[in-house]
Amino acid sequence: MKFYKKTIPSQKYTGRRRFLKNSLAGGISILFLPLNAKSFWLDEGKISYDLALDNPTRYFDGENCFVHPRVGIVPGVGKHGMPRAVMTMTTQDLSGSDVFRAAYGLKTDDLGKTWSTPKELPGLAPRYEIIDGERRPVALSDFWPTRHKASKMLLGTGHTVVYTPEWKVTHPRPRHTSYSVYNPELGGWLAWKKLEMPDPDKFYDCGAGSVQRYDKPDGTILLPVYFRPHGAGQVSSVTVVRCSFYNGNLSYIEHGDELKLDIPRGYGEPSLTFFKGQYFMTLRNDKQGYVTKGPDGLHFDEPRVWTFDDGEELGNYNTQQHWVTHSDGLFLVYTRRGADNDHVFRHRAPLFMAQVDPENLCVIRETEQILVPERGARLGNFGVTDISPNETWVTVSEWMQPKGVEKYGSDGSVFVARIHWDKPNRSFG
Repeated sequence: MKFYKKTIPSQKYTGRRRFLKNSLAGGISILFLPLNAKSFWLDEGKISYDLALDNPTRYFDGENCFVHPRVGIVPGVGKHGMPRAVMTMTTQDLSGSDVFRAAYGLKTDDLGKTWSTPKELPGLAPRYEIIDGERRPVALSDFWPTRHKASKMLLGTGHTVVYTPEWKVTHPRPRHTSYSVYNPELGGWLAWKKLEMPDPDKFYDCGAGSVQRYDKPDGTILLPVYFRPHGAGQVSSVTVVRCSFYNGNLSYIEHGDELKLDIPRGYGEPSLTFFKGQYFMTLRNDKQGYVTKGPDGLHFDEPRVWTFDDGEELGNYNTQQHWVTHSDGLFLVYTRRGADNDHVFRHRAPLFMAQVDPENLCVIRETEQILVPERGARLGNFGVTDISPNETWVTVSEWMQPKGVEKYGSDGSVFVARIHWDKPNRSFG
């Protein structure tokens, strides 16, 4: 397995359409791309940031690529007291759907100036279990490492995928929330575990794959999950589980409202954040994305469809959205229709960010900015990480399905979109 880094001269951002055109035509692999500052306003004042795009590695051999690259930090263990940024990702076998055969990781101890070479992670590797009398492979997937402030540990959460002995996905299937803890002294992840839920039939197919959690100051964790009872078909519901985290073990305490939607596949991949006294949750659905808010992280209003501030639907569908949260502004990262991207699977590229009106629960159209350009491959599975009070990263890879997307310029690149705030994010701590 070979991994590549390609250094090119820095380029100045000269306009969104020109950049996209050059990216598609040239098939560039970007290491560092500075973009113009953006300044946006809500009633509370000005929010400005600069953007840069890094490309720490890429992998595509025609049969496999990296997916789900996400980063967590370990403060103080990098160079000169800087945080260590730890990235995890899995390999996608392109011959099938959601076939994740191995987990890989890399790290940077100097805020992305240099990255290690990706290495296989034994603690996050698939394992075999006897399920319904049959020995079957079980993989950890959709993993998201996040610093747990109270314990000062790096805790990653995701879910399991159970395959047939031939590594095929079938339904129905059991699913669990999976988790692991990073050991900075060993430089690796401990063997993943499963979160035990109170009702095995109700939470037969239940996981926290690709979800953004919120850790409270008292150390308890608000972990969104999506679940299907045994025999309930393909419609998922969403709830938030309040968990304890002690001595490296994640434990269920209670769960909140069960949000349901009786249209294809229901709600999935929920992401949670806290902003100015309210909890906000964004939800995936096959037809459109949804958003809701509530007072305590467990109880929420009836979800509504994501729209722009002019009332037009956002155009996100059948993929995830996540939050970028600054103490002075709330932002959504997403993909959508209507961006000259009909050739992209489910319109999952480019990757956008825009500011959210937290009162009216809509995206402010004039603030929309491309974080990662589209080059044919999908970018819909990504992560968000607060690196410091001054910097937030959005990480994503080019998922090289369906076959032939490379003709538009994609090459399996892993990207780090770096958001540099003009004033410190007081939510970081």
